[in-house]
Amino acid sequence: MVREKAVVLLSGGLDSTTTLAIARDQGFFPYALTFRYGLRHEFEIEAARRIVRALGAEDHIIADINLRAFGGSALTGDSEIPKDRPVSSAQGIPVTYVPARNTIFLSFALAWAEVLEADNIFIGVNALDYSGYPDCRPEYIAAFQKMANLATRAGVEGKRTLTIHTPLIDLSKALIIRKGTALGVDYSLTHSCYDPAKTGGPCGRCDSCQLRLKGFKEAGLADPLAYPEGIR
Repeated sequence: MVREKAVVLLSGGLDSTTTLAIARDQGFFPYALTFRYGLRHEFEIEAARRIVRALGAEDHIIADINLRAFGGSALTGDSEIPKDRPVSSAQGIPVTYVPARNTIFLSFALAWAEVLEADNIFIGVNALDYSGYPDCRPEYIAAFQKMANLATRAGVEGKRTLTIHTPLIDLSKALIIRKGTALGVDYSLTHSCYDPAKTGGPCGRCDSCQLRLKGFKEAGLADPLAYPEGIR
């Protein structure tokens, strides 16, 4: 079997790390793509570098995009990050949604895939556990894939067909963690928190931390990250 190239979107978080491990396990040559896009911190980027060193990749590009210039999200602006709310009770699209983020990220991935002559892109979107993000839905991914095959030279010439892989799309966070653990993922290398301490430690109170903690609990495993006292 000929191993194929794949661009893997790698944020440094739990889901994208598991996705990289899955791509490698499925026999792809992974090319990791990370974005410095205007978050309040760069701990995810540091995590992505650690993960690539641990899991391996053919190449790792960190692309700069200034989404902070547009604002529109608590992650790229100065709005307060929601804390201490039951994730399952949140309504509507949360303030941590970054407008068009996955569309922008997938567009960059598509450009690199075209240069690499790669027919595969992996992205760790998930539609089962709560997020409320419109660009994590299966119908969105299907629409982008259709557009991508209309937009590239290889697609127009009929030489290749691009596939966007979403291996986590219908998995609970617990199942994602079990899958990654079975593949040898070291989750102590990852970063998930929306509002970390100055040292990079997780707050344990934002939506992302709570969803992560819930996932580890339901998976029957201990989260290896060090949370503030009283949070586990």
